[in-house]
Parts: sequence; C-alpha cells; structure tokens
Amino acid sequence: MSGTGQASCHHGEILQGVFLDARGRRCAGLVTLPLAGLGTRAEAVIRPGVPPGTHSVHPPDRTKALRAAAIALRECRARRPQAPFGGLELRLDGDVPLGLGMGSSSSDVIAAVRAVADACGVRLPSRTVARIAVRAERASDPLMLDGRPTLFAQREGRVLEVLGAALPPAVIVGCALGAGRPVDTLALPAPACDDDDVRGYERLRALLRRAIAEGDTRLLGHVTTQSARRAQRVLRHPEFDRLSRVAERTGAVGVQLAHSGSVAGLLFDPAAPDLRARLGRCVLALGRAGIPVTRTFTTAAPVEPAQLRTPLTPLTTIQESRHGRAHRRRDRTPRSDTDRRRAHLSAL
Repeated sequence: MSGTGQASCHHGEILQGVFLDARGRRCAGLVTLPLAGLGTRAEAVIRPGVPPGTHSVHPPDRTKALRAAAIALRECRARRPQAPFGGLELRLDGDVPLGLGMGSSSSDVIAAVRAVADACGVRLPSRTVARIAVRAERASDPLMLDGRPTLFAQREGRVLEVLGAALPPAVIVGCALGAGRPVDTLALPAPACDDDDVRGYERLRALLRRAIAEGDTRLLGHVTTQSARRAQRVLRHPEFDRLSRVAERTGAVGVQLAHSGSVAGLLFDPAAPDLRARLGRCVLALGRAGIPVTRTFTTAAPVEPAQLRTPLTPLTTIQESRHGRAHRRRDRTPRSDTDRRRAHLSAL
C-alpha cells in the first residue's frame, strides 16, 4: 500500500515569544509568514511481508520524518485496525532550504504523516498531525493548519488563537543574513523571559490581531519589527543594523526575521504610489550592504518580475497537491506566493 503527502514551508516568523493561554499559563508561541512555491513531497509504502518496525527513509538523514511516519502508522492502525501492517519505506523530495528557519523539518514531518495516512486510508485531523509532529521533533511549525494567521504553541502542538482570516496586504523582499549559513537552533541559548517580556509579547499579540482585523500593513510591519528586535537579543545577526537602515531609507514598513534561522524580509505597503521604485532601491541597497536578496513575494498575490529593477532567473516551484485520499481538501492553503526567483546562494 502506498500513499503521498505534501506540505509547504514558511519565511520565518511574524511574531514569536511567550504568551498567556486561555488559563493564564505561560506558553511559547509563534505566528509564521506563509511562503508558497517551496515544500516537501513524501511517498510512503507499507509492505505487509516485511517485519513490523522495519522502517527506512530516503534521504537517510531525515530521521525526524521517519520517526513521525512510524508514530503516524501506529495512530492510523489504532483508528483503522484493518489498515496494512508491516514495514515502512519513506521517500522525501523537496526544495525547502535546510537550517535557515523556513520550517524544513516541519515540512518533512507533516508531508510524511500525510503520506502514511494516505496509504492507510485514514484522514487525520490537523490537531492529531500537530501532536505527532511535536512528538517527532519536539517543536513544530503550524504548517498542518489552514493558512489563517494563527498563534501556535510550537512545543505543545496546539492553537492558542486564530487571529483572523488573512494577513494584511504586504510585499516582502526576502534576503539571507549570515551569508545564508544554516543556524543550529538547538545551540541557541534559551531567551530569558520575565513578566515584563510576557506583557510586551501580549501587547504585540493585540496589535497583530488589530492589524489583521483592519488590514493595516503599517501596523503589521511594526509588529514584525518589534518581534525581530526581541529575537535579535539571542540571534545577534551582525547585519541587522544594516538591514534596518535599508528599511528606513527605502520606505519599508518593517523588517522580519526567522527567529531560528537566517532568512529575513523587508515589508512594503503595496498601496504605496512608488512601490516599483521602492522595491528597486531596496534590492540595490541590500546588495550594496552585502545582504543577498533571495525572493520577493506577497501576503496576497504574486509580484510581477517587472517590479524589480534587477533581473533574476526563474525559481523552480511546486504546487500543493490534493489528490491523496487522506489529505484531500485538507492541504494547507498558503496565502502568499512567490514570483519564481532563484536565490544567489547555493543553500537557497
């Protein structure tokens, strides 16, 4: 029996910190910035003639995905005892850059879980997929959800709040800090968080909720900038000040960071009358500052290549598939898109 699954990635966080849940308990949470066009495809094959527990994965280093697939197989058998029982072969194929804070491991894990469920003919709800993902990798990005802006407890696999229907419109010029070198997130020190920090994160949460309700792009940029500055206390990117100066000079409404990686973005208001000129100046200024530009995308619709003054070659993209039995009508629908730009870094 075989099945397939897919999952997209993201472009780092809009907001990440420590928040209060419905019971007033402190809880680590995040809101990610969706990015369509990149993702992981998974194929799971269950062989009844092979002894149970004999599992393999290709590429062989994707151990988190294999662990998630094995957990998903047990979950599916508990829900559907007549599901096939035996060895599991998992194959992953994708184009999400590794170690840059774009959710590559979560994309692998969620695609693997969907593939196993598809092979077993079981439709797993998103909360179950989230629980499996956290068990497999200790913390998971909310790529199993429906794409609405959501405050997600990444270490517990639960939704703290659905903040609204869609992000405000924004154009994001993506770039890479640290020359695109992968970041070992497990080696980062745990940020200290006192009562003042929690109150600060709760204020940003309220502002983000308001920005989404009112479609306020500038307020969205304020939230991403404040969250990025807080993350910088741990990440300590040497280019962050240069990135901020470029944002100020080119009229960006904010800066955005992956809180556990090296991707970053400058947010622009698409209603600005001189948007094309601003984007062009931004790309040129980032190049002069030694910060490579990777892609330009939006929270609503693709940006036309003519809106940038520097020519970039096409980027290979994938589309979310809905043909698998177990995840039909369940695939995450991101609300952003890319304009098919190839990064100038080998890692991207």
